[in-house]
Amino acid sequence: MRTTQRNAVTLTGNPAGQPMVFAHGYGCDQNMWRHVAPAFADSHRLVLFDHVGNGKSDLSAYDDDRYSSLDGYADDILEILHENDLWDVVFVGHSVSAMIGVIAANKEPERFARLVLIGPSPRYINEPAGGYQGGFNSSDIESLLVSLDSNYLGWSSTMAPVIMGNPDRPELGEELTNSFCRTDPAIAKKFARVTFLSDNRDDLLKLRTPALILQCSDDVIAPAMVGDYVHKHTAGSTLVHLNATGHCPNLSAPEETVDAMKAWL
Repeated sequence: MRTTQRNAVTLTGNPAGQPMVFAHGYGCDQNMWRHVAPAFADSHRLVLFDHVGNGKSDLSAYDDDRYSSLDGYADDILEILHENDLWDVVFVGHSVSAMIGVIAANKEPERFARLVLIGPSPRYINEPAGGYQGGFNSSDIESLLVSLDSNYLGWSSTMAPVIMGNPDRPELGEELTNSFCRTDPAIAKKFARVTFLSDNRDDLLKLRTPALILQCSDDVIAPAMVGDYVHKHTAGSTLVHLNATGHCPNLSAPEETVDAMKAWL
């Protein structure tokens, strides 16, 4: 199956420009980039897509073995690059897709020029013995996954506004809730387990592609201490603290996000 169908790949922007690939976070789709991607249309070839199970992706392409780890999602990205003969790629990954991009860049570093990691977290669960703080105790994550398994729609309506933050702008939380609810529930439950139980700290140490880390304030999913960890353990990375609050600056503060990206690029 071609990636165009499997991942609903959309190619826009400047055909002669440097490729810029946008990868959405958990429970989202490529529409989440509508306020950010157009700012790069004149200078870059824009590549947007949906992870299998999200947006307009082909649900029949979902495979339990392939997507039992983030590596399967990274392989999807590499196949999109191969199929479209994309090199010198600027990869922009939000949330879990930040780590998916790191994995992809480690597998085929010659394909990637730079990574923009928005709200990245290599490990959500605290590891007290090793001194690592990911923001959640293991019991927190297990409770989250049990709640998600038992009532996905209820979990979505409760958690999406918390993840989004910005309670003074409820329309943002509603948009994320609706996005979660459009995602295939069966796949979403499996993707959540893969996402929240992953440990990609070693992948950061292997990365040699220059990376920009965009860290929001008051981010309950990827708090500031996690952004600091990613910066410290990623060689040659740049850390920028945004004024934006919550976990989705591509929706809540697109202008600040674009400005930070352009300044670094």
